[in-house]
Amino acid sequence: MMKKPLSILVLTVSLLPVFAGRNITVVVTNPLNSNRSDVPVVLSLNPYGRIQSALVTINGKEIPCQLDDLNQDETFDELCFLADLGKKEMKEYTVTLYETGEPHPYPTRVYTEMLLRNTSDKKLKKNQQNNFLESITARGDAADAYHMQHHHGVAFESELNGIRIYFDARQTLDLYGKYQKRLELKDTQFYTSDDQKAEGYGDDVLWVGQTFGLGAFRGWDGTKPTHVKPVRSRTQRIISYGPLRTIVEIVDRGWKADTTKMPINMTIRYTQYAGHRDTDVDVYFNKDVSDYRFSTGIINVKDSKEFTDKKGLRACWGTDYPATDTTKWKRETVGLAVLVPKQYIESEEPANKDNYAYVLKVNGNHMTYKVNYTSANETFGYHSANEWFDYLKAWRKEVDTPAVIKVL
Repeated sequence: MMKKPLSILVLTVSLLPVFAGRNITVVVTNPLNSNRSDVPVVLSLNPYGRIQSALVTINGKEIPCQLDDLNQDETFDELCFLADLGKKEMKEYTVTLYETGEPHPYPTRVYTEMLLRNTSDKKLKKNQQNNFLESITARGDAADAYHMQHHHGVAFESELNGIRIYFDARQTLDLYGKYQKRLELKDTQFYTSDDQKAEGYGDDVLWVGQTFGLGAFRGWDGTKPTHVKPVRSRTQRIISYGPLRTIVEIVDRGWKADTTKMPINMTIRYTQYAGHRDTDVDVYFNKDVSDYRFSTGIINVKDSKEFTDKKGLRACWGTDYPATDTTKWKRETVGLAVLVPKQYIESEEPANKDNYAYVLKVNGNHMTYKVNYTSANETFGYHSANEWFDYLKAWRKEVDTPAVIKVL
C-alpha cells in the first residue's frame, strides 16, 4: 500500500480548528441624564457556535458575567453582564468567548430554590429542609399541589426583593420584605424565625388570597379574572441560578383558558436581575392567542392609594396584615406596581375590593411586562405613597429609555 505523502498529512492537521478565544467589543450607552446601575446587557450566543466559557473586561479589568442555557439543551444561549453608567455615559466592554473551559465563578447576587416538603420526620424544622429540586410537575388533577413544596412553590430574590410563586391554579406572586440589602431566603426560606427577626431578617409582607398579588397572569371570562385551570399538567422549574440573574419558569400544559376554544400551552418566565427590585415577566404560548383574553394587575391592598398613568403603569400603596393568623403578625405597608406595554392592554378595569386589573390582548404568541414592589420596612427604600409613586415615574422613564447596546 502506498503511503500518504507527508505534505498531505501536514495539510490535513492544519485544517483542524484552533479556537483560543474570540473577542467582541460591546459598546453600552446611557441616553439619560441620570446615573444608572446594574443595567442588564444580554448577548445572544447563537452566531458564535458552542460557547463553554466567557470573560468580560472593561479597561482590562474583569467583571462578572453569566452564561445561560435557556432551552436546557446543554448549550449556552445567552451571555449577560451588568453595567454601571453615569449620565449620558458610554462604556466599551471586551467580551471573549471560548469553546472550552467552564464558566468563571463570581460572587452570587441572586438566589433561587425549590424544596420538597418533608413530612416523614416531625423533628425537622421548616427552615432545615434540604430536598432541593430543579423541576417539579403535577398533573392537573393533583389533590393539593399547593402543599407539595416548601414555601408552596419556587422562590427567588435579589438583594432588594424576595418572591415566591404558588404552585397551584392561582400562580400568585407573594412577597418577602427586607430591612437590609442582602440575600436572605437561603437562611429563612420565607419563614423567618423569632431569632432571625431579632437579627433584622425580613419576612412575608403580603396577604394575597385569590387576588393577583403582584402581577400574576390569569385568564379573563369577560367580567373577571380566572385562575389557570383546568390544565393537563403544571410545572415549575429553575432555568438559571445566577450569579447575576435567576430565571424560573411556570409551564401550564393543556390550559382551557376559554372553554369555547382549544386548550393552549403557556410558559411564564420570570427573570430577576441582581440589584433590581423589579422583575421581568415573559409569557409564551404554543400558538397564536389573538382571539383569547387574559388579565393581570395587583391586589387592592386594604385602604390603599392608587396610582395610574393610563399608559400601562398601575400601582398602589397600602397597609394590611400579611396572614390570616394576625396574632403573630404586625400590619405591613407595601408599595406594588405592574407595568404593561400599551399594545397589550385592551382595557384598564375600575378598581374593586380585590384588584386593580388590566384586560390583555396578545397579538401572536408572546408578551412581556414587569412587576415591582417595595416594603416600608426597608432601610434603603420608600416610606410613603408619594415617594413610591415618584420612584415609579423615574423607573418607567428608564424602562422606556433603555441603554443602547452595540456589538462591534
